[in-house]
Amino acid sequence: MTLSPYTYVTVSMRPDQPSRFSIAFCSAELRARAWVGKNGKPCFDLDTSDASVTVSTSGSVTDNDLTVAREIFNAAAQYLADCERLHSSQSDKAAGSEAA
Repeated sequence: MTLSPYTYVTVSMRPDQPSRFSIAFCSAELRARAWVGKNGKPCFDLDTSDASVTVSTSGSVTDNDLTVAREIFNAAAQYLADCERLHSSQSDKAAGSEAA
C-alpha cells in the first residue's frame, strides 16, 4: 500500500505544562540542508512546502550541541540504511514478479 505524501503537525498546549510541537514529514518532497548563518551558527533544516524545522545552537557550540549533532547524524545514517534495505527488497520482489 502506498500513501499519498503528507505533513502532519500537532501542537499540544495545556495549563502549567510546556507546549509540545510534533511534525511528521512523510513525503519524497522533503528537503534537508545544513548551512551556517550570518552569525556563524551552524543550522540544519528539514522542510517541505507545508512545514519547516530548523535545528541550531543557542550560542557558542557546547558539548551538548555536539551530542545532538551526532544523534542527528546517526539517526539519518540509520534512516538511510533502512531505506536502502527496503528499497532493495522491494526491487527484488518486483523483479521476481516480472520474471514469473
